[in-house]
Amino acid sequence: MIGLIQRVSEASVAVDGETIAAIDRGLLALIGVEKGDDLRRADRLLERLLGYRVFPDELGRMNLSLRTTGGGLLLVPQFTLAADTRKGTRASFTSAAPPTDGERLYDYLVAQANATYPHVQCGRFGADMQVALVNDGPVTFWLQG
Repeated sequence: MIGLIQRVSEASVAVDGETIAAIDRGLLALIGVEKGDDLRRADRLLERLLGYRVFPDELGRMNLSLRTTGGGLLLVPQFTLAADTRKGTRASFTSAAPPTDGERLYDYLVAQANATYPHVQCGRFGADMQVALVNDGPVTFWLQG
């Protein structure tokens, strides 16, 4: 599984003009599911999302994680992260998980996040979403579970 994380001062997701999720300071995590991903990889990705040190300490160094700061976590499904872009001018999605597998693993990730962390919001799998964010830094990392 892939998690493209961005440290944000705020982020939100809207569907059909209605905001369905929003956070203040925290992490926006765009989630991609690849063929062969399983529950173990989802668990590992969640561990990394909550523990990855991207927030500044008192010296300005990125030494604090989401768990230590208590910020929001906004999970947004984004199948295009699993695209193969090495050839040509159009992405190939042969490495992406089939939609049913992607939805199952995304839903599992959301459920596990809600069970272990109190500040979780999420986008809607398969929906046409408008994602708004203010990237703080900018700070962006590509994580794999």
